[in-house]
Amino acid sequence: MKKLAIILTVASLFILSACNKADSEVVVETTAGNITKEEFYEAMKDRFGEDVLTLLVNEKVLSKKYTLSDEEIQTEFDNFKTQFPEQFANVVEVQGEDVVKQMIKVDLLRMKVAEAEVEVTNEDLKSYYKTLDGKVHASHILVPDETKAKEVADKLAKGENFEDLANEYSIDPSAAQNSGDLGWFGKDEMVPEFDKVVFTLKEGEVSEPVKTKFGYHIIKVTETVKPFNEMKESLKETVHKQKIQQPDIIQTAVDKALKDANVEVKDKEFKDLFKPHETEKE
Repeated sequence: MKKLAIILTVASLFILSACNKADSEVVVETTAGNITKEEFYEAMKDRFGEDVLTLLVNEKVLSKKYTLSDEEIQTEFDNFKTQFPEQFANVVEVQGEDVVKQMIKVDLLRMKVAEAEVEVTNEDLKSYYKTLDGKVHASHILVPDETKAKEVADKLAKGENFEDLANEYSIDPSAAQNSGDLGWFGKDEMVPEFDKVVFTLKEGEVSEPVKTKFGYHIIKVTETVKPFNEMKESLKETVHKQKIQQPDIIQTAVDKALKDANVEVKDKEFKDLFKPHETEKE
């Protein structure tokens, strides 16, 4: 939701970029007086200046070093549409797809710079490993009815790929985006019917359809807890993904990229805008 809230400021991005401070062209005429572009610019600058300038500079600097395909941006656009259907539809209706995709592009660029900078240490892996005690790593395919569940189960029995079927069939939007992956979780974190089955499965084993209030689940245990040295390599990707999603780590990486780009703000009102951020303490 935080990303979606940021998108709501994007309208001002185009408004500000279209205005010229030195331009006195009239935007609105009234019998009480006119509103010029300069007045309009100053008002928008006061309200949204920092956000807009941050977006513009981030895009300019990060695009120089990292590239994004239209497919990557479209995938994230579709993810938002699935996760926040009503809110996202409203934003797109007001701002238009192009504006929203530009905001998504900047967000993805920030993730890319974090991904390139972050390191996973042995201590990171040990700390994460300790949190897995009593947990299981599983995926599922959630379908609305028994008929659909049987259809999926038959395809699995014929050797079709679990992850591909999760992407095709699952009605769980968050898991479907990750090929059905639910991550690691412990007992009593899922609904009772699901919980009862998943902890009886061995690593790699797939369940028969399990009925819950959400529909029918076909569950696969992808990993169970083993000695640290056996899991060390497989945990690196998970820990890496977690770290690059942390706001303070992303911001630190972006700050470094901006410093390397020798960003110098000429507008005195925003002269300190791109100074390195202090890490927020919890």
